[in-house]
Amino acid sequence: MQRLFRRAILHSILLGCSLSAQAAQFTIGELMATLANRHDGVATFTETKYLAILDLPVESSGELLFAPPARLEKRTLKPKVETLALDGEVLTVVSQTQRHVLQLKDYPEVAGIVESLRAILTGDRQALERLYRLKLEGSPQRWALELKPLDAAVGWSIARIRVEGTGDEVRSVEIQQTDGDRSVMRVQKGVSP
Repeated sequence: MQRLFRRAILHSILLGCSLSAQAAQFTIGELMATLANRHDGVATFTETKYLAILDLPVESSGELLFAPPARLEKRTLKPKVETLALDGEVLTVVSQTQRHVLQLKDYPEVAGIVESLRAILTGDRQALERLYRLKLEGSPQRWALELKPLDAAVGWSIARIRVEGTGDEVRSVEIQQTDGDRSVMRVQKGVSP
């Protein structure tokens, strides 16, 4: 009986070490290399925002377009049409009645979010590490990358960003703000909803 018990403990320890070794094999460098191999793409999104000033979450949906290395576009189709287009360092926001053109350098808290998304989509580890402390969990088939701000201007409004994906595809982006508000965007590869 005691011999069987010892064998079970040894087996558990070896299995635990084996699983730890497998998890340790997937690195941030490998994830970034996988993401860097992405080409342009179109995806649909559903975003839910949880705001302290509202009793119910706010939901929106639309499509995302990415053309490496610097063009990222978010077209919200529901509940109202709005487009955010990032081209290089210029962010253009177009709603039904207004158009705003912003230089990212003038809005560091916005730049931190936008740059993190663009850096993830292009696999640019150096850009991410300039602004965030990175923590990777999972495997190539199912991973989660957590970003915690290092930069004070970004950290003033963003507590953390958590990006989940499979392979070279981003599946969700959760942004937790320092005031407790948060947003969760679910992403699905394909054409508009």
